[in-house]
Amino acid sequence: MIVEIKDLSVRFSTGRTALQALDEVSFTIEQGARIGFVGESGSGKSTLANTLGRLLPTSAVIEATTFSVSGQAVNQLSSKALRHLRRDTIAYIFQDPMAALDPTMAIARQMRLVLSEDDASLSDRLVGVGIRDPHRVLSSYPHQLSGGMAQRVTIAMALMRRPRLLIADEPTAALDASLKREVMDLLFARCAEIGAAVLFVSHDLPLVRHYCDKICVMYAGRIVEQRKTAALFASPAHPYSRALLGAEPGAAKFGERLVAIPGVPPALYEPTNQCAFAPRCPDAQIACSQRRPEDLTVDGGCAKCLFPNTAELTEQA
Repeated sequence: MIVEIKDLSVRFSTGRTALQALDEVSFTIEQGARIGFVGESGSGKSTLANTLGRLLPTSAVIEATTFSVSGQAVNQLSSKALRHLRRDTIAYIFQDPMAALDPTMAIARQMRLVLSEDDASLSDRLVGVGIRDPHRVLSSYPHQLSGGMAQRVTIAMALMRRPRLLIADEPTAALDASLKREVMDLLFARCAEIGAAVLFVSHDLPLVRHYCDKICVMYAGRIVEQRKTAALFASPAHPYSRALLGAEPGAAKFGERLVAIPGVPPALYEPTNQCAFAPRCPDAQIACSQRRPEDLTVDGGCAKCLFPNTAELTEQA
């Protein structure tokens, strides 16, 4: 098991109040697995991704029953051990490749900061991510590259030390639609070659469906549903998952209006004893506003809902 998380919570101190960004999140990632995290903006996806490498501001408070990456208790690591974890075990690919690269350094110099190699070896790595003129790219600065080219460079750099876990946070957000599938094919193929697990954060449901074996749906800092991809898309159990799939462009037939999710996500400054989605849920009942739902086993995974869309349920211990 490369990642084991149980009851992970993260809050940010903001003066007299605290923002509960993650609320008792639990999941696991096996070596070589491909897991996607989806949900609207502010649901906690990027916070979760950054928490795994402890890339959080000093105002963050992390609490967890289990918080393990590659067998290491991340929340207890020293600064030195944390640097080793980020260098050798976890690699990140972020939304904006230009922001991830140092504008004052040529690409070759930046790659050598990851792993000291000669130009021929660096060129081979760039060729491996589909760059046809590696020598020009090695001598270039980030601003001299296109967005797609820069993202290929960040992929090559992220995989140089053969990480066990690659965290890709909206890696295609800054790319043209024509480049998305090309870059994603490349990313997942390279990870498969080295046996790395992938945690893929995205708003793009078709991409997540195509590339991931398992999907976690996040809402208000909680994972409200986590299931095998085919099962979730065939029959989403949580009302929020159903609404999210219905709101995806392409879900509506010709001439039909897209489904909108009414209301707004809750403020996360105060703990709540109800289902966070209840005020927006078309299926909400009185019980939903009286207690927080726990995980219920459904086909291919689990969902945090008192009245999920399934006939056979078994409450998890």
